[in-house]
Amino acid sequence: MERMQQIVGRARAAFNSGRSRPLEFRIQQLKALERMVQEKEKEILAALKADLNKNGPNAYSHEILGVLGELALTMEKLPSWAAPQPVKKNLLTMRDEAYINYEPLGVVLVIGAWNYPFVLVMQPLIGAIAAGGDPAGPGPCWGGGWGWGRGCEGSMSVLCVPCRQCRGGEAVYMNCGQTCIAPDYILCHPSIQGKVVENIKETLKEFYGEDVKSSPDYGRIINQRHFRRILGLLEGQKIALGGESDEASCFIAPTILTDVSPESKVMEEEIFGPVLPIVTVKSVEEAIEFINLREKPLALYVFSNNKQLIRRVIAETSSGGMTANDVIMHSVVPGLPFGGVGHSGMGAYHGRYSFETFSHRRSCLIKDLRWEALNKLRYPPGSMEMMHL
Repeated sequence: MERMQQIVGRARAAFNSGRSRPLEFRIQQLKALERMVQEKEKEILAALKADLNKNGPNAYSHEILGVLGELALTMEKLPSWAAPQPVKKNLLTMRDEAYINYEPLGVVLVIGAWNYPFVLVMQPLIGAIAAGGDPAGPGPCWGGGWGWGRGCEGSMSVLCVPCRQCRGGEAVYMNCGQTCIAPDYILCHPSIQGKVVENIKETLKEFYGEDVKSSPDYGRIINQRHFRRILGLLEGQKIALGGESDEASCFIAPTILTDVSPESKVMEEEIFGPVLPIVTVKSVEEAIEFINLREKPLALYVFSNNKQLIRRVIAETSSGGMTANDVIMHSVVPGLPFGGVGHSGMGAYHGRYSFETFSHRRSCLIKDLRWEALNKLRYPPGSMEMMHL
């Protein structure tokens, strides 16, 4: 504890010195961060392979590429993001200067998560540096689960209605299902449940081959505690695909559960593993009601050829983010905020939203004393005639 206090004390002293506030210093630090990522790429990839069995292409695209993209965008846009933002004025301030000034919140604590250990630390760090904060307080950023920070992770639902293609297999089982915005369950009509299973089965074969366990692209569960927890969720369930496991290597095959009861244990917990339950519903109305009766999810996905139906689902449900006819992809758009709502989290980051998350929007008004006569409207004695001018 004493060591941590010393670290925080040094960070606060550095911030109070003002060294992190100049725009030039922030950009310099971001460039140094970019250089570090590029120079240490092999070491980062090796660590991700050792911890989560992530192979090179997956680890690079899921962890490093996003960080480099975020750095490039932030360095390009930071001068405009950090500039004073003029606001509309009223009669009493029409000759004055009114604007929002972005100032850093202060020392920032970034708590990452083990499932994407590099990107989930680096992206908030980029925002903290861009805002002028000193990474090491008052501005915590948590990217883990409900039990720690009341969530950046919540259940993700997928609503499938008849469409030409319904392929979410890559994202469902990406990182062995240990992705906070991977689907936690599928809602579909009973008549297409079998087709959904077959489509996912074909996709898995295409991605990982006949022997998933030997595929270099398929990950592993982080540890044996989570391995046993996930297997416990399968007890009493109807397994339509997968279910094989190996505790020694923390391997659990991609698994699909069918005819799942909404009251079952697997529907009450965040799975965070390669298990996909399917719950059948008879109508879109029933699906929307099912979603709304549960906590607001971090993400919601809809597969349909009917754009009107997609817009209806957006209008009648609530979630941190959503993607139609794909999964996860809303999280890679730099202009879209990433975050939860209600149970699934608070606040947002990515791109400009990271900068704003770690900034205080300071209201500034600079009076022009040459127009003091306008202030007579404010001063006594009051006059209704003056008020109606």
